[in-house]
Amino acid sequence: MKYKRSERLVYMTQHLITNPNKLIPLTTYVDKFSQAKSSISEDIRIIKDVLNAEGLGVLQTTAGANGGAMFIPKISIERAENIISEFKTELEARERLLPGGYLYMSDIMGDPKMMNDIGDLIATMYGELEIDSVVTIATKGISLANAVARKLNVPVAVIRKDNKVTEGSTVSINYVSGSTRKIETMVLSKRTLKEGSNVLVVDDFLRAGGSITGVTNLMEEFNATVVGVSVLVEAKEVANRRFNDYTSLLKVSEIDEFNESFVVEEGNCLDYITGK
Repeated sequence: MKYKRSERLVYMTQHLITNPNKLIPLTTYVDKFSQAKSSISEDIRIIKDVLNAEGLGVLQTTAGANGGAMFIPKISIERAENIISEFKTELEARERLLPGGYLYMSDIMGDPKMMNDIGDLIATMYGELEIDSVVTIATKGISLANAVARKLNVPVAVIRKDNKVTEGSTVSINYVSGSTRKIETMVLSKRTLKEGSNVLVVDDFLRAGGSITGVTNLMEEFNATVVGVSVLVEAKEVANRRFNDYTSLLKVSEIDEFNESFVVEEGNCLDYITGK
């Protein structure tokens, strides 16, 4: 099949975006489209300019015989602000408040568009780091972890609270829950995470930080390095939080169960993006 340039551009853009953080040799497109390398290089330049102008991501190119192109998800600050604004509007609905001061977020976690957008945002914050895996805690964090991992093109490691025969050999630790002060258990299959990995930890909600502290302790059992922690929502007014090195999209405070009210404000993620 003979492709027009417009058709090549559509295919190449889609192929690059769906294979983020992976160097695609120019010969891949030279062979597929039976075009000279100079023509494919010009196509790549066009795609690169458009992605940059629209704040949709960065296309890194390498020259030489082994030259290629790699798409790095990196959204503009304007798009990041829009994502946070939309998320904030969704979260502010008063009917989300549950007994105990918790917020109902299952519908947000199950919204593929919102998870895709948030995946873009978190990948932008941490995309320049060397990350081997995204780690989360079952079950609410799984959709978020998958969205972020898809953008970074790395696997997901899911920590569970009980051992399953389908997981094979596992490593487990006990930790103290920050909210309930109860002793809980975390379990991760040995096959899920390679020794010495660099990991990004993501979760839906951060209160006192007991669970995240447990995750970091479990990572030590794998000789893994936690290069970042990112949460969707944090409870703002929490004393004696066990760690402070993390990013959040939104903060919730002044929770009043009797009057069914709470305050939602931006987290620190936009500062982190502009700081880049």
